[in-house]
Amino acid sequence: MIKIAFAGFRHGHMNSFYKLAEESPNVEIVAAYEENDEARSNAKADLGVTFTHNSYEDMLKLEEIDVVAIGDYYSRRGSLAIKALKAGKHIYADKPLCTSLEELDEIERLAKAKGLKVGCMLDMRYNQNVQPAKDFIKDGKLGEVHAIFFSGQHPLLYGTRPNWYFEKGKHGGTINDIAIHGIDFIEYITGLSMKEVVAARCWNAFATEEPDFKDCAQFMIEMDNGAGVMADVSYSAPDSSGYILPFYWRFTIWGTKGVMEFKVGSDSISVALNGKPDIEYIEIPDLDPGNCLSVFLDELAGKDTEIDTNSVIKATRDTLKIQRVADRA
Repeated sequence: MIKIAFAGFRHGHMNSFYKLAEESPNVEIVAAYEENDEARSNAKADLGVTFTHNSYEDMLKLEEIDVVAIGDYYSRRGSLAIKALKAGKHIYADKPLCTSLEELDEIERLAKAKGLKVGCMLDMRYNQNVQPAKDFIKDGKLGEVHAIFFSGQHPLLYGTRPNWYFEKGKHGGTINDIAIHGIDFIEYITGLSMKEVVAARCWNAFATEEPDFKDCAQFMIEMDNGAGVMADVSYSAPDSSGYILPFYWRFTIWGTKGVMEFKVGSDSISVALNGKPDIEYIEIPDLDPGNCLSVFLDELAGKDTEIDTNSVIKATRDTLKIQRVADRA
């Protein structure tokens, strides 16, 4: 039985993870901490959370805790993760894990030194069309991948999103907030790794009430085989459309034998191959891809997993490098 303590409920993603933990027969929730009164009240009302501690440091003294699940505002997560690792606890964080490369270096160092695991809620991996797309590329049916475009535009939902999003120093950048899903995803399904950042930019366009909040984000990167990647992960989708538009996590991948396109979560993958005039559709098998908690529990049990501490650190590092280029532009 894995015993989990929760630190922070400042984003709705942590509510989803709490429910997964609550429903798992292999997990016991043993403690919870949240310093913000409003977030604490909401978590009590929405999830029935029993808060056991008013001090994070006191909570970490509980020897029975195996894992600390971290869901505070973005720029605080790194420090909470570092304290938990120093206390000998595995950590599992909503994304982003942290907002600086210096914090990530310390998280990686501590995890290696203490033999601890680092998980992150990269839940886009757990869609039924992910493995068929990966297998198609791995089998060489698309040829060598040379170009990728992905879009992950979100609605801004100003007035609905937590106010801390727009408070200086708490968010950490739109690329680090959103693009980590796409970076982790393309590296996973193609087997390629980011080589360098070619260009990156963040700017304010839609959040007119918050001129310091850079809600638009685009970048170009080069992969280790020379393939080029272009992406847009802006908060530019109409609020009224929410997350239903086809531009929300749509991936187009060009290889030497053809092109593949799909929307994450869709029931088909479109493929146009050289020598064939028509678009073909890859069938999506009806299978259970697992979820972000079950895969982390497998890693804790010593099983080989497709997403693990190393891949979490790598995806986080690559995304922070892109954000840094945008911040310096």
